[in-house]
Amino acid sequence: MLVRQVVDPTLAQYAYLIGCPRTGEAILFDPERDIDRYLELAARHKLRIVAAADTHIHADYLSGLREFAERGITVYASGEGGDDWRYEWLIGSTYPHQLVHHGDQFRVGNIGFTVLHTPGHTPEHVCYTVVDHGSGANEPIGVITGDFVFVGDLGRPDLLEQAAGAVGAMEPSARQLFHSLSVLHALPEHAQIWPAHGAGSACGKSLGDVPTSTVGYERRFNPAVQAATSEDAFVDYILSGQPEPPMYFARMKRDNRVGPRVIGNVPTVPHLPVAELGTLGGRSDVAVLDTRPRTAFLAAHLPKSLLCELDFQFVTIAGSYVEENVPIYLVIAPDQLDGAVRSLIRIGLDDIRGYVTPDELTAYLRESGNAARIASIDMAALGARRKAGNVRVLDVRGKVDYDASHIPGALNIAHPRLLVRLAEIPRDQPVLVHCASGARAAHAVALLERHGYDVVHVGDLYANWHATSEAPA
Repeated sequence: MLVRQVVDPTLAQYAYLIGCPRTGEAILFDPERDIDRYLELAARHKLRIVAAADTHIHADYLSGLREFAERGITVYASGEGGDDWRYEWLIGSTYPHQLVHHGDQFRVGNIGFTVLHTPGHTPEHVCYTVVDHGSGANEPIGVITGDFVFVGDLGRPDLLEQAAGAVGAMEPSARQLFHSLSVLHALPEHAQIWPAHGAGSACGKSLGDVPTSTVGYERRFNPAVQAATSEDAFVDYILSGQPEPPMYFARMKRDNRVGPRVIGNVPTVPHLPVAELGTLGGRSDVAVLDTRPRTAFLAAHLPKSLLCELDFQFVTIAGSYVEENVPIYLVIAPDQLDGAVRSLIRIGLDDIRGYVTPDELTAYLRESGNAARIASIDMAALGARRKAGNVRVLDVRGKVDYDASHIPGALNIAHPRLLVRLAEIPRDQPVLVHCASGARAAHAVALLERHGYDVVHVGDLYANWHATSEAPA
């Protein structure tokens, strides 16, 4: 048997290629939309992907299941969870598929898979045990756990309410998750845990930065499992301290349920003539994503463009700040283009019209004089301007950090939720935007400027607020 974990570091997402070298057949679990890389990986190992499977209706990316189905490859998806949580695009379809339920079994080559219904993160969530019959085994070597069990955490049960708007779903989902732990405890301790995410994913609150684990280890040392001393204690633990999920998660849920648009191949993005740059500045009907360092962006950028640094939550910023169906243009180095395009299509931002290089943009801004700028100050200057009055401080950290300590009177909106909460931010006074380090604040001020706000970036450590004349709350 062959197992390969395929990592997407931008989303901290793991897919799994599991193959039977004896028959040359393989299956892909929890694929993203750009499936060419999975097909190439299988070919390198002289395998042919004959099946693909999802553990659940994902919220953080668009599934590649439909892309496989379009190529005549059999797909497996959960049939659990009730009418509201079905893969609508598979119901009545002519795609080769099976909607699986708890206890169902199937094989790919000499490898056997058994379906386990594990609701909590989502109502339809399933796991798959993996048994290598070709080696003579009769117990699972591992379990594809999806967003049920991570290394050091469990899948958060609040996303349906926090991101998808399913009011009142949070506590019942947490209680479902508690009862699903019986499935974990019934598995052999030696079985490996193959989760769908690692550290950095928004699908949990404290995922470990270790790619795999075992059932026995997680039983003993996973804090969320250890918190299950009683159902109520578990519910309190698992719902506390969860970070605010990006609002585009609701769109991912919707599209994965009804069926993502088929793309076939990763789109080719044309190099935009420099002369066309001027037509993009100041427009709200397009989104220019500027991937240059934040210092360069703040000093000079195309009016109404968005800062979207590649080394800082690129997917989260793009998904949270770009409205649905808005055409996208990129300011990006050519050698970074393919990775950025793949990241965008994985969250359904497919309409990418063209790109220019950072050098081309810099030259255009210098020669045309058509540059917007955003001032950046430190915490001492923030304190002085706050004392002088007629400013509003906006804290774009998460609520957990804000509740622990914040500047008195500061408005708190976590930066991935700014777009849907703009109405709460005053337009009649300058808005001083800070976070913990200045990074999230830099992206936030670009969004606010795009929507007509008078903004100032606080490019200082929040810790330095302690050194000003005012103490934090």
